[in-house]
Amino acid sequence: MQDSARRRVGRWAFRIALALSIAFALFLSLTEMGRYLARAGWEEAKILWARRPISDIVADSTVPQATRHKLRVVLDAREFAAEVLGLDVGQSFTTFSQLERDTLVLLLSAAYRDELRYHSWWFPIVGRVPYKGWFDFDMARVAEGDFRRRGFDTFLRPVSAFSTLGFFNDPLLSTTLRADTLSLANTVVHELLHNTFYARGQAVFNESFANFVGARGSAEFYRARGQDSAAALADARWQDEKVMARFWERLHREIDSTFKAHPGDSLRERRIAIRDSIYSAARVNLASRIAPLLRTITPRNIERVRLDNAALLARRIYLTDLDLFDSVFVRERSDTRRALERVIEIAKSNEDDPFEALRRWVFRADAGISSGTGTATTDPNLPN
Repeated sequence: MQDSARRRVGRWAFRIALALSIAFALFLSLTEMGRYLARAGWEEAKILWARRPISDIVADSTVPQATRHKLRVVLDAREFAAEVLGLDVGQSFTTFSQLERDTLVLLLSAAYRDELRYHSWWFPIVGRVPYKGWFDFDMARVAEGDFRRRGFDTFLRPVSAFSTLGFFNDPLLSTTLRADTLSLANTVVHELLHNTFYARGQAVFNESFANFVGARGSAEFYRARGQDSAAALADARWQDEKVMARFWERLHREIDSTFKAHPGDSLRERRIAIRDSIYSAARVNLASRIAPLLRTITPRNIERVRLDNAALLARRIYLTDLDLFDSVFVRERSDTRRALERVIEIAKSNEDDPFEALRRWVFRADAGISSGTGTATTDPNLPN
């Protein structure tokens, strides 16, 4: 009797597993999301299959010295991220994958032309995000064209690296290795921050936070190595990022105020005309007032900056409230590890609006008030 019962259970388990397998296969083949995930899975599998231990490449005298030097920096930055910054590194960036092309993915953002609202995409695990990456470049351009025909602003750009949030042991990619060593160290720390903390459905917070940690962490990394000139350059790049972040924030406020002042479908063309004039003025402002403040971004690069709603919102994903993160950094005695741990603690206290939680903490810190999230007290020796 028991054997018969076990056989019945086994048959039901087989049938359920078979049904689930068929449903999953149909999902992958018949739905747009399924086909997208299948292609992404295939590309990720190719990346993982191509992995080689970085330590082996570094020890290989037939590999060009410049390449070996960059890979040593990657390993050192990874070790620094684990031991000094306390990031969850797993086995990420211990291997290297040579890609068949010089661009990893094309990332698409789309925004409504008459309101500051981006189109978002939903993905399993991470939730809704304001961008979508394509390994199939032709499909990316088709999607961009479709959004443009529907009246959206679009922003399509290449991306050289991404994080699987610790689900796989992310290798360093050949597309990333093309960057200079400062950018390499920044990228390693940036992506490892994603492994350590990722707030579901909060892409703007996640990317801006990682931008801060990558910049401050890489500067601290080079300073610890006694390479003060490299650390100073990393700091200068971060200062330029903050200058640009303020530019985008002011532009965002101005465009948003204009849209709100002219509501309704009947004023749509009026909203678009005014916003175009604002972007034209912003172009002049960039060249005449912002460019002279920048130390690491050339005037030529400033001239090429896109100005429309899609570009504005895309920039804001990575450059929102950077000064707010730096406020925490200063109040944690300019210690990157303490600052990032504090930000994570604060963000977890308000998962729906981590930026607001940070603002409240900084306000309480300035006021010398003990908060429920850690202890926030002012120190007269800290700079303001």
